[in-house]
Amino acid sequence: MTHPAAPPTIRELLAAARKRLAAAPFASGREAHLLLGHVLALGEASLLAHDAEYVGDDIVARFESLVVRRLAGEPVAYLLGRREFFGRLFAVDARVLVPRPETEHLVEAALALADALPPRPRILDLGTGSGCIAVTLALELPGSRVVATDRSPSALAVASRNAAALGAPIGLVGAAWSNALRAERFDLVVSNPPYLDPTSGEVAPEVARWEPGAALWAGSGGLDAYESLLDSLVPVRAGTPLLLEIGLGQRQPLAALAAGRGWHLAAVHHDLAGIERVVELRR
Repeated sequence: MTHPAAPPTIRELLAAARKRLAAAPFASGREAHLLLGHVLALGEASLLAHDAEYVGDDIVARFESLVVRRLAGEPVAYLLGRREFFGRLFAVDARVLVPRPETEHLVEAALALADALPPRPRILDLGTGSGCIAVTLALELPGSRVVATDRSPSALAVASRNAAALGAPIGLVGAAWSNALRAERFDLVVSNPPYLDPTSGEVAPEVARWEPGAALWAGSGGLDAYESLLDSLVPVRAGTPLLLEIGLGQRQPLAALAAGRGWHLAAVHHDLAGIERVVELRR
């Protein structure tokens, strides 16, 4: 008589998944803990504290589905439905770019300018995506009046959900950059626009496959979005700071592009790897 196999324990599930994920060049074994914790609604510490417990077939199936999707390259943030940014959890899915730590430097640069802004500054976030920048600035600068634009209705839906969940009083506008807005009314403009060259080969295949192309690609040299963004900001008042996230090696070509439109490079901010990550332009 054959006895049915005993259900696996949490420890056994994690061990097998860690091995599979560690073999993928874009994943890590630790992601197994995040995925199983998501299925079981347990934090990592609780997961390890209960690792001798058996797991039912439904949990095994749901966990296996997430592992398979991750092995296909789907970002962990999409699998979990969330990503931390500046200490807060933001809802994310395939409609928006996954917020990245590098973009926190853009927020830091904006906060560093706060003392030089009016008491209740008007801030404009162009191409907001998940809303992580706009929501963070609205919460970090109480009293500020933040407006965020995006040409994608799907992205605006995600941003609206995040603003409501986190209690951020921001205005959301469906528009390409600052078109249809009175840009001269704003005291600070920020943006993390698309800046990747699709021919460069620098983007990981799993990123190119899963994240929205409209939030990634910006033509040859990666400058197309900057060009159209700057063109939309012609009415901006002289002296108004514009903070832009940039890619590797883009400071000089962007500065030249901006100079032709009446902007000058006022400052450059580096990320933790020493890479030029944010530029401050002024009219």
